[in-house]
Amino acid sequence: MGIKTSILLAALAFSHLILLFAGFFAPCDPTTQDRELPYAPPTHLRFRDASGFHLRPFVYAWTSSSAGEQSDDYQENYREDRSREFPLQFCVRGASYKVLGVFKTDVHLFGTTEPGKLSLLGTDSYGRDEFSRLLFGGQISVAAGIAATAIALLVGSIFGLIAGYYGGWTDESLMGVTELFLSLPWLYFLLGVRAFLPLHLSTVRTFFLLTGVIGLIGWARPARLVRGLVLSLRHRNYVLSARGFGGSDFYIVRRHILPEIAGVLLTQASLLIPRYIAAEVTLSFFGLGVNEPAPTWGNMLSTLQQYSVLVSYGWLLAPAAALVVTSVLYSSLADAIHRG
Repeated sequence: MGIKTSILLAALAFSHLILLFAGFFAPCDPTTQDRELPYAPPTHLRFRDASGFHLRPFVYAWTSSSAGEQSDDYQENYREDRSREFPLQFCVRGASYKVLGVFKTDVHLFGTTEPGKLSLLGTDSYGRDEFSRLLFGGQISVAAGIAATAIALLVGSIFGLIAGYYGGWTDESLMGVTELFLSLPWLYFLLGVRAFLPLHLSTVRTFFLLTGVIGLIGWARPARLVRGLVLSLRHRNYVLSARGFGGSDFYIVRRHILPEIAGVLLTQASLLIPRYIAAEVTLSFFGLGVNEPAPTWGNMLSTLQQYSVLVSYGWLLAPAAALVVTSVLYSSLADAIHRG
């Protein structure tokens, strides 16, 4: 494993670890609303006040203008109340959450005391903390991409192995189905399939429906790739020797075929995960994915369909930036694995 691959794996592992323990790293509950602070800009961490420099950073509370004085310029709607400082604190008590969906706790990595509020990426139209929603939303979006990729690779590997190993009419039949799936415009087909499913479902059921639909639509390309590799591998001398010595099909596939295609499947996983994350984001963006109040990167971006919001509140683009960074990391990892 090269240095570049190790660095990319470490970066992905670190980012996914943060998402996995989003409750600990997020200072607020992602569903808690503060209607007095809609579209509040990101909180400024301060080190200096009128008395001088401080080693511990602090924040000021935002105060909003009255409803009649609201302006399209957020800088005119909010100002810092400098009458009181709120130091940044670590390992603070806050909103309760579950670690890995099992253990309940209320400890957060950082935060501040009320009425101070630490909003590193500002707030949305309901006054909900954008940074906390970004982390919790990443849990669903990234998990959907990984789960859908696992389904696609599992189904594709089974079809590809059977088609490539046995050949003949089995190969022709399965590859015919594969070509049919490859010819479909998967994005529009995905939107059409999801539109026929019930919209008002729980977050968990919607998640499994999304991952199942995305994964079952995307199995064709991995199947075709695996089939081509298996067609080549089944004529190798060591495979022919194993068959000549009475090795069963299961033994040959497990001992000689699967280890050879593992690297290709890993590369395919690195390419498919960001694609399927984008698929979940697209569905949620159009209101066909996980619904509010549960955050995903897609439904967080849906507010940007309003042009006035898009041009006025740039911090709401944070989920798009997270999606781009995640896609670049996975694509770079796929390239590094392929070159290695």
